[in-house]
Amino acid sequence: MTGMLFHGKDRPGPRRRIGHETRVALTSIIAGLPAVLLCFILLWTGGYSPRLIITLMLLVAGFWLAFSTAIRRKVALPLQTISNVLASLREGDFSLRARGEATTGALGEVIREVNALSKTLEEQRLGAVDATTLLHRVMQEIDVAVFAFDAFDRLRLVNRAGERLLAASADTLAGTKASELGMASCLRGESFGLMDASFPGRTGRWEIRRTRFWQSGSPHQLVVLSDLSRALREEERQAWKRLIRVIGHELNNSLAPIRSIAASLTALMHRNPRPPDWEEDMRRGLSVIQNRGESLSRFMEGYSRLAQLPAPRLREVDVAPWIERVACLETRLKVEIVPGPGVVIRADEDQLDQLLINLLRNAVDSALQTGGSVKVSWLPKGSFIEVVIEDEGTGISNAANLFVPFFTTKPQGSGIGLVLSRQIAEAHQGSLSLENRTDREGCRAILRLPVQHEARTRDYPDRVILREF
Repeated sequence: MTGMLFHGKDRPGPRRRIGHETRVALTSIIAGLPAVLLCFILLWTGGYSPRLIITLMLLVAGFWLAFSTAIRRKVALPLQTISNVLASLREGDFSLRARGEATTGALGEVIREVNALSKTLEEQRLGAVDATTLLHRVMQEIDVAVFAFDAFDRLRLVNRAGERLLAASADTLAGTKASELGMASCLRGESFGLMDASFPGRTGRWEIRRTRFWQSGSPHQLVVLSDLSRALREEERQAWKRLIRVIGHELNNSLAPIRSIAASLTALMHRNPRPPDWEEDMRRGLSVIQNRGESLSRFMEGYSRLAQLPAPRLREVDVAPWIERVACLETRLKVEIVPGPGVVIRADEDQLDQLLINLLRNAVDSALQTGGSVKVSWLPKGSFIEVVIEDEGTGISNAANLFVPFFTTKPQGSGIGLVLSRQIAEAHQGSLSLENRTDREGCRAILRLPVQHEARTRDYPDRVILREF
């Protein structure tokens, strides 16, 4: 019966077990008992004197017990040694080693394995200590605030940057609730994001990253706060410097001839008598001023387009018809379209049209200088689709200024086509890159766009489509 109860003296006590070495000694005694009894019988029936019989019997019994005790010690000593080594391992002391590795048989194998285990644990512990020391040193030296909170939102770990942020020492902060530290919002919501927050030690804009980890069987949260204010201010300052340099350059290019021509026309109007062709000079000068004014207006319009790019309105776009339709708009050159798999993406079709028009126009402009061709292809790669435009033109002469606003090498270029194209690609969570081809002369533009849902395929003939106009 599993539910049986015992009262008082009826309750069974713990069973006393005989030790392993005692059992070995008893086994050796029992093993020698028949021989000892046989020896005693022979002595009693041999007709010897009583003194000799007693002496020999004591001698036999002494040797019998002595050998049993020796066997017990021989078995118990290695086991006690191994037990001591294992106990030291359990307590974290990995320096002890058991002697007897040269022993053959099962006992020697056990000793060698225990010593090998001790050595392995010692090496792992040294590696863990070094790694932990390095981690603590990095944690203390990095310029981002790191906090660890337990399952009850109590602070368990903070580095020096975190101490400076909260204007308190780690000993003072330990065990404080996140709500008391003003960090409750850091433990809720998205695991990655930006926020404006004010702490006792600093106020600014912060990038927050949060992840979960387990320690001693309970969940913890690791919060990393990076101060973006200084980096954003520096980036903003550099952006203003680039903007002022570009705008100043363009304004000087337009205002310098306007100022010079205006001064010449003013001097012409004050001349007395005026030259016979003064009216023609006046018309030419005013025409130049008008052209430079229109150029400056186009410049400001282009800047406005860059600064006011609307957010994309996403809808399903079939890649193949989109590329074929935009390629038909280029009438100066054969456009080679290499068929690819049918892929449907979510994007703003109008913005993608403008992007691809800019890339094809640049490719055709370059190819016309050398009499080369332009080829368009696309291929899914992981969660993205790559649209590749390859030309056989002159290639890229100055890659550093490709995406600098208003920089252009074309006489009539605006310098915003590639910049606008890259902004459109990045607004769709994609990217745009240009590089010189390695297989021949020319340039390769690679547009990567995310495939946000399962691609749908359809059959295309295995042929190359040529558009000729």
